[in-house]
Amino acid sequence: MLLTIDIGNTNVTIGVFDGERLTATLRMVTDSRRVMDEYVLLLVQMLKLRGIEPEQIDSSCICSVVPPLTGVFDQACRTCFAVTPLIVTAGVRTGLPILYDSPRDVGADRIVDAVAAIQLYGPPLIIVDLGTATVFDAVSRQGEYLGGAIAPGINLAAESLFLNTSQLRRVELVAPKQAIGHNTTAAMQSGLMLGYASLVTGMVQRFKDELGQDAKVIGTGGLAPLIAQEARVFDAVNPDLTLVGLRLIYEMNLPAPPQRGDRGSQQAHADGREENRGRTAGR
Repeated sequence: MLLTIDIGNTNVTIGVFDGERLTATLRMVTDSRRVMDEYVLLLVQMLKLRGIEPEQIDSSCICSVVPPLTGVFDQACRTCFAVTPLIVTAGVRTGLPILYDSPRDVGADRIVDAVAAIQLYGPPLIIVDLGTATVFDAVSRQGEYLGGAIAPGINLAAESLFLNTSQLRRVELVAPKQAIGHNTTAAMQSGLMLGYASLVTGMVQRFKDELGQDAKVIGTGGLAPLIAQEARVFDAVNPDLTLVGLRLIYEMNLPAPPQRGDRGSQQAHADGREENRGRTAGR
């Protein structure tokens, strides 16, 4: 089984694949203060709750936007599962041309999402990731990563309102029945939920003006299902997009299949999963 780990700023999302089938998803709060032993314990307990034993994990792939935790999860995989994970960084084969001014500046999660969306839905694409940040990514008709836009996420905006004002409080993130709020709670919910729905709608249209009106719009991230109810622009909402992308990138970086009659290649291919030590190769 393949263990995929997406280390985000708010949550660590974990997927377990049996072949191409996603058999389990797990989430834990991102906490840079936790040490490796704590994460090992959490991983083992959470997997066992889903009926998965550590010895069933024979490979792993990680993407991270939290550098302090990248090495922690790398070591946790080595300790817990006796596997060395493939970490998606610059140089790992993704099959995705990146037309960014500085390709190394693109977050690994954005690349992984684009790889999965191209495979599942086909370009051209607009990917909207509604998480800690609200991120828009554009993929050209030729399957090239063009770039995108980044705005504060809904939870980040809501927390900023609470922390930086004297009279505003935390509110539940649900859409009100109308845009004009008749009390403070409804007014905040309108600004956050309907305001962000309008942000998504407006940015998607701007991206389509540049990409083409036939660009498919794919939503992902924890808040995508909520915003999709108010912003009627999504062709699909896929909360597991990053996990699927990690599986695809892992498979791209496996050793080539052996040629018939080549015993050395056959042995190398058979040992491929055991020898995946975070190899890097040019895109």
